[in-house]
Amino acid sequence: MSEWEMLLQNRILITAVTGWFVAQVLKTLIHMMMTKTFDPERLVGSGGMPSSHSSTVCAMATASLRSYGAGSFEFAVTAIVAIIVMHDAMGVRLETGKQAKLLNEITAAFKTLEGASFSSGFSSQRLKEFVGHTPLQVFAGAILGILIGALMS
Repeated sequence: MSEWEMLLQNRILITAVTGWFVAQVLKTLIHMMMTKTFDPERLVGSGGMPSSHSSTVCAMATASLRSYGAGSFEFAVTAIVAIIVMHDAMGVRLETGKQAKLLNEITAAFKTLEGASFSSGFSSQRLKEFVGHTPLQVFAGAILGILIGALMS
């Protein structure tokens, strides 16, 4: 059996990828409904509703639980990874997004002044603001991932 065949038969991996894919599609559709515009970056980008990070790791942990049992090494590792990823999404990454938004606003204000009196040398590239998740976005992603994990394993 080739490496590709083994990868495609790995139920845990396929379940996790499906969790990510479904969350990204839902995130794009929700963003379209809210803004009335299609943003292709939402198909692969982070941040937004639901959390694809949470969906991915919860689908993986649920599939590991169902395949190997609650006492298994595989479930222990995937459950801990899921907890770390979801905690990080609501903590450091959420704060990073808030800081990026503020820095983008400050940069825009300085650029307005720049034309009038001085050259600041600010970059024209905006910082990415969709980085982390609110607790609701993480919770929605977790529920989605658990459902996908339960259905696919």
